[in-house]
Amino acid sequence: MKEINIRDVKENAVKLIADDWALLTAADGEKGCNPMTVSWGGIGELWGRDTATVYVRRSRYTKQLMDKEQYFSLCFFDKSHRDALSFCGSHSGRDVDKVKETGLTPVYDEKAPYFKEASLVLICRKEACLYLDEKSFADPQIMTKWYADGDMHYIYFSEIEKVLISE
Repeated sequence: MKEINIRDVKENAVKLIADDWALLTAADGEKGCNPMTVSWGGIGELWGRDTATVYVRRSRYTKQLMDKEQYFSLCFFDKSHRDALSFCGSHSGRDVDKVKETGLTPVYDEKAPYFKEASLVLICRKEACLYLDEKSFADPQIMTKWYADGDMHYIYFSEIEKVLISE
C-alpha cells in the first residue's frame, strides 16, 4: 500500500460509500478486529480537517468497539470482494468471526486494523459522536421509513489521518 493525500483520491466519494460500500473496521481485543459493512457516510471537510462520517446503529456489535477505540478504518474494495462485504453486513461479530468467514487478510501496522485486499483505506481518528434521535428529523417520513423499529444511529465524526491505496 502507498500513502497518498485524501484530496488526490480520484474516485467519487458518494459512489464509493453508497454504491460500492466499505468495511468500517475497529479493533476487537478478542478477535483482532470486527468489520461492518457501511453504505451511509460522508467524506469532506469539517473543523478545518479532512473528515469521514459514519453511521452505526446502537444494536450493532461494532458500536461497542467504536465507543472503546479511538481509531477505525474505512476500507474500500473492488467488485470481486462484494460477497465479503455482503457477509459482513448481514452477520454480527457477536456471533461469527467475520474475518475467518470471508477470508480477508487483516493488517495491523496502523492505528486501526485494515484489510490487505482493500484498494483504498482511510485511517480515521474519532473526534465526536452524536446520537440521532427522533426529534432530529424535520421530515417525519425518514423516521417511518428507516427507523420504524427504533434502532437509531450514532454518527461518528473522524479526522482522516492517513490514506492508503493499493499499488
